[in-house]
This record gives sequence, structure tokens and C-alpha cells, in this order.
Amino acid sequence: MLQISIRRNFPVKALSVFLAIVGWAYFRFANDPIITARFDQQLSVPITAANLQPGYIARFTEKTAAITIEPKRGEPAVRPDEVKAVLDLGKFGPGIYNVPVQLVAPSVVVQKLTPATVTLTVEKIDQRTFPVAMYYGGQANVVVAHSTITPSGVTVRGPTDELAQVATVRIDMPLGGSQNSLDAMIRPLAVNSAGEEIPDVQVVPNLVRVQAQFLPATGAAPAATHSP
Repeated sequence: MLQISIRRNFPVKALSVFLAIVGWAYFRFANDPIITARFDQQLSVPITAANLQPGYIARFTEKTAAITIEPKRGEPAVRPDEVKAVLDLGKFGPGIYNVPVQLVAPSVVVQKLTPATVTLTVEKIDQRTFPVAMYYGGQANVVVAHSTITPSGVTVRGPTDELAQVATVRIDMPLGGSQNSLDAMIRPLAVNSAGEEIPDVQVVPNLVRVQAQFLPATGAAPAATHSP
């Protein structure tokens, strides 16, 4: 009789036992942080300056932000190009500032942002006009009979402090070889008093045309420099 009682409505009874086990497991483990933990997503995105007033430049060393976000359950991972790390510089003039990093991103929970702020310098952009000087180097078996630079002057733009370091704008032209003439586009360099190039300034135009005629040396050393 007992076996008949168990077998009667057996599928219904088995389903009831299964649902009871599922319900017990849910209430037992639903609040367990190990069971419910989700993998946070980590991104690295560039830091950009926005709304800077015309005629100014922002200089800062920290170029990327590390972001840890909590993705929404059931949704695909956030792409790095969907997240922007922005420094809003609309209200800043020349000076040194500590600016918070603002995130432009989909609706996500940000767990961690590094760095949260960036120290930067806002500087005014100035410009000056310089004549282009030609510097010769290389073998002494030729002399320059004639040379021209077109244009003979260039504009140098950059932060005020960097622009003040520019001593001259020059073109380095090696001498020697079998050629007896030169007609080429060469990049002029803005250099300081020690002859070192200043990287944070812009020379406009960035190429000038150099034309020169060479003659064999007859005992006289070639000139070291030439300014048009």
C-alpha cells in the first residue's frame, strides 16, 4: 500500500520537491557575497582638456585615467570609446590648478577613478617672427657659392615661457658629397642658446625651400653659418 501511495501523482510530488529545493537554495545563497559577486570592468582612457579659451594651452603630465566600473547585469561590457575622461577648463585663465576629472559615460556605477584630479598649468600662446639661419656642417672639401631660403622668415608659436627660450631658428645643411647643388624642402628648428631644439613650440611653415650652389674648396674653410 505504501508503494502505491508514493507512486500515485508521482510527477506532481517530484515537482513540488524540486521547487522546494530551489526555493531553499535561493533564500540560503541570495545574500552570499561570494555567490552574487560580479566581475568589475577596468578601462584605461585618455584624459582630454575641454572648453579651453582660445589662445591658451593646458599642460599636464597624467594622460590616462584608470576606471573601474560595475556593469549592469545582463548587459554587454562597456567599450573604452564609450567613456571619456574630461578636464573642463572653461573658467580657467593662466595659472596652476588642480582640476577634477569628469567622466562622460553610459549609465554605469563607477567603483574607482584614478587619478580623481589632475594638476595642470594653463599658459597663454604667443608668437614671434624669426629669420631663418643656415648652419653648415660636414666635410670641408666644398664651399657654398650661393644659397637662398624661401621664406627667409618663419613664425614660432608656443607657451610664453617656452617662446622666451628660442634664441634662433636654423636649418642644418651638411656639406660634402658629389653634388654641386641643392634644392630641397627642409624643416627649420627652433633652438635655445645652447643649440638644443625646443619641442613645445610650433614653427610655421614647418618646411622651407633651401637652394644652394657648391664649389670645390681652394684652401679656404667654408663659412660656419649663413643668415639670409
